[in-house]
Amino acid sequence: MLSRNLIVVFLVITCSSYAQQPGQVIVHDPVLISADDKYYLFATGDGIDVWSSTDLENWSKQAPVFPESPAWAKREVPTFKGHIWAPDIHYFNGLYYLYYSISAFGKNTSCIGLATNPTLNPQDSGFKWTDRGKVIQSIPGKTNWNAIDPNLVFDESGHPFLAFGSFWDGIKLVRLSRDGMRTEDDLLTIPTLASRKINRRAPNPPAIDNNPVDAGGNAIEAPFIFKRGGYYYLFASIDYCCKGAASTYKMIVGRAKKVTGPYLDDQGKDLASAGGKLLLAGDSRWHGVGHNAVIKLEEDDYLVFHGYDARDQGKPKLRIEKLKWDNKGWPLLINNELSNQ
Repeated sequence: MLSRNLIVVFLVITCSSYAQQPGQVIVHDPVLISADDKYYLFATGDGIDVWSSTDLENWSKQAPVFPESPAWAKREVPTFKGHIWAPDIHYFNGLYYLYYSISAFGKNTSCIGLATNPTLNPQDSGFKWTDRGKVIQSIPGKTNWNAIDPNLVFDESGHPFLAFGSFWDGIKLVRLSRDGMRTEDDLLTIPTLASRKINRRAPNPPAIDNNPVDAGGNAIEAPFIFKRGGYYYLFASIDYCCKGAASTYKMIVGRAKKVTGPYLDDQGKDLASAGGKLLLAGDSRWHGVGHNAVIKLEEDDYLVFHGYDARDQGKPKLRIEKLKWDNKGWPLLINNELSNQ
């Protein structure tokens, strides 16, 4: 009887670790896609974390994208140890494109890489991640931007662009080749879409408190651009992540008629000059809510993000909330919806 009880306990623990609710799933920087009657979630982790679900409620952990780190990553970022940040997933050109970040924390010694796969179903005989190498690189002392937090977006003609950025000069936008595998712009003159600097030509503000000195104090990152109606909506995270329950992340949004901007908030202020409509801040339980993605599933739009759970040692956990839109076309959420879960 004792051995049987142990087996039952083992099964309960095992199942709970592989079929978890959103508020239980520990993730950082999540992005979501629907494919083949399933939902697939990609997030920061060793080799890139992957989860799957059939209902957005019960999530099962999958094998990581990279069982071994890309060979080029260690050469470009010597301190890299396999922890890959902030992936972004899209179906494009008959393949699933997964952009990802290789970086040294607090420095702009960073690269955005790309992997592709014809399917996301690991049971499919064609399932195989092919690494395409680096797409863009930031270099300390040369580029006043940080090549992390990628987000693929398309202009009205279907041409691909990559939004990205963290601290330094803020959120940047670069035009990609038609196949999405290389950049086409002069990387020393690419535009800034969003910044916390009021004067966009001002030097980067200094770091505050004990935050990384090299990164400075222009605390904005994690762009995600979502097309709805006649607008491109630029979502970004401001203030600080990665501090557990002490995190201060918040989400802001602006919109533009063209993918290249300018992105303005509801008061007409340019996000490139410290504008931004506040979408969501933390509450008594969920601190530092941010690094969001937006996805349309059937008739509804959803906001996918992480929040640090103050009831559980500040662990970063998955949040999926239905996104609403007001009569002027601005997205909104009600903060107190978060604490009830």
